[in-house]
Amino acid sequence: MKKIDKNKLILGIAAPVLAIVAALAITSVIILATGKDPIHAYLVMADFGSKSDSQVWIINKAVPYYLSALAVAIGFRMNLFNIGVDGQYRIAAFFAAVVGGALTLPGFLQIPLIIIVAMLVGSVWAGIAGLLKTTRGVSEVITTIMLNAIAAAVIGYFLQDGRLAVKDGNLFHTPNLPASSHFFTIPTQPAPLDGFLVIAVVVGFAYWFVLNRTRFGFDLRTVGQSESAAEAGGVSVKRMIVTSMLLSGAAAGLIGMPTLLGSSYNYGTDFPIGIGFTGIAIALLGRNHPLGMAAAALLWGFLERTGTQLEFEDYQQEIVGVMQGVIVLCVVVAYELVRRYGLRLQQRQVGAELAAQARKTEKAEVSA
Repeated sequence: MKKIDKNKLILGIAAPVLAIVAALAITSVIILATGKDPIHAYLVMADFGSKSDSQVWIINKAVPYYLSALAVAIGFRMNLFNIGVDGQYRIAAFFAAVVGGALTLPGFLQIPLIIIVAMLVGSVWAGIAGLLKTTRGVSEVITTIMLNAIAAAVIGYFLQDGRLAVKDGNLFHTPNLPASSHFFTIPTQPAPLDGFLVIAVVVGFAYWFVLNRTRFGFDLRTVGQSESAAEAGGVSVKRMIVTSMLLSGAAAGLIGMPTLLGSSYNYGTDFPIGIGFTGIAIALLGRNHPLGMAAAALLWGFLERTGTQLEFEDYQQEIVGVMQGVIVLCVVVAYELVRRYGLRLQQRQVGAELAAQARKTEKAEVSA
């Protein structure tokens, strides 16, 4: 039994390690093709990324990435591809900003209200895809892609002066949140950490606990592995699909909160976009495990932070984008290779056990 657990652990680590090593090798070849030294580039990145201000920046940047990966991972564990996380978190942050900007309550009421509104809006937006899949059989990939576009259109319509936004120079944004809506920070040097880091840790633990220590999590994973087996066990597949999409959307609603409550204090035309798509890559790299996704989110933040320093060393600014893209590609290939190797290993183990059992039976018959 210990041997099997050891093999599972090795296979679980092998895929991300293989992906990162392959990505470094491929990126090195690309950098060499531009006439630059890849070793020097990596040393520059390591040196700049180890500075205290960079570490704070990386952790703060990793928080929304991690929440995005969690939202994607909930769907992945159900074998659902929620590609609409980007639209879900944006429309959730927008309406949360509208509600927060229209109210002035004590912080212990204002902040939870804003977060709850964001989670509800994100949940409803994702739930549309779940309902269409269970009632009309429409692929969640198609519906979530379309819902991304619809969310952008809805925000664009209301984010205008005289509707739900005000004009501030060349920007349009919702009314500023009152001071009571500002989220706390964790004092560190040389800059404070975003207090939403605590929320991310709590959500990550809740994700692990629900999936691995509850009946609901067992049913969810069972449906993701085999819908027919789940139905035979009395699990309502349609209900689990809708529930999973609702939970994924609720998690997506949290993605914009670190920015809304910690820095921008409004939703404007300069609000960050694309985090939902980044979450797909991070969830893949982290194998949908809360600790793996945390490491992947930190890696993504590290690449973005140190990539700016490469420009001062006359490296092409697209190098970081190439590294991120190569990592995603290598993740897909590495996981498939490791999965196939794991299946072959399991087949050999089963074959060996059957052969051993057959030999024991043969000896017993001869002795008789």
